[in-house]
Amino acid sequence: MASFLSSLRYLLADFIGEDDGAPPFLPDGLPDEANAIVSDAIHRLMDYQRASYAQLYVDRLSRFVGRQDVDAAMFCEIARLMLGRMCYEDPIRIAQLKLGELDSGSAGAPSTDLKKFRLDELIGSLPAYAAEPVLEALDMVGWRHKRVSIPFSTASRWGIRRLKLEAGLKRWRQFSTRYEEERLWVERWLHMIARSLAKQPAAAPAIVGTATMIQGYGDVYRQGLADWHAIIDNLAKPTFDGVLPLSDLAGAIVEARAAAMSDPRQVALKRAIAQTRARALAAGASAAAE
Repeated sequence: MASFLSSLRYLLADFIGEDDGAPPFLPDGLPDEANAIVSDAIHRLMDYQRASYAQLYVDRLSRFVGRQDVDAAMFCEIARLMLGRMCYEDPIRIAQLKLGELDSGSAGAPSTDLKKFRLDELIGSLPAYAAEPVLEALDMVGWRHKRVSIPFSTASRWGIRRLKLEAGLKRWRQFSTRYEEERLWVERWLHMIARSLAKQPAAAPAIVGTATMIQGYGDVYRQGLADWHAIIDNLAKPTFDGVLPLSDLAGAIVEARAAAMSDPRQVALKRAIAQTRARALAAGASAAAE
């Protein structure tokens, strides 16, 4: 509940203009090795959204400051990977980056990048009140997952004007259905890290590292997200709940990730998870019988 209220507070501050643009302070007790990583993340998140969004990052990270069971290496990895997920790639971000190339002159000659999205991904970048009826209509005609190619171009004045319009939608990003999905994912990832530290500390680095499963946009993003949930729902969560007697959760995660492929049916991944669960339950039953 506290994390939801924190997200809501920063969302409203961004919308009504109470964000003064000043970067948040680094949390007290931050490991020395993390100073540069967190400082860079704050400035990147201010560019991505606003100062209030960077403050949300700092507040989330503060949960792990000063914990004896989180060393500097793990803390830095959490900080780095959370930045990646909070700077998720949506059409708004791609427009921001394309304009950044133009402003810095690093892109050379004007160019056009063609990006492939799913329709639900494009619509999901809009405020929820506008996106939800459109998504319902797409469901009715079976077009929700339809692929479309969108040009991001600096090759013409119209292209640059369109990029500016798209980048300007960042003010509304925190009202979007995609933002809510990402907020829930980050909070669940952090929660699973905390549960691992309490229940099976040796597996915590593997839980932290699962964030790398989710990258980019389009089908690659959706596949990674589905695979992540399959591993967490069927291996990590039941282990923490005491339902699955899995003594080596870290090894099971590594094995499951190795089986994950670009397969929407998740055949190999589901097989690997089922085999791991069967072995763990058999070992647990054997130990109980002794």
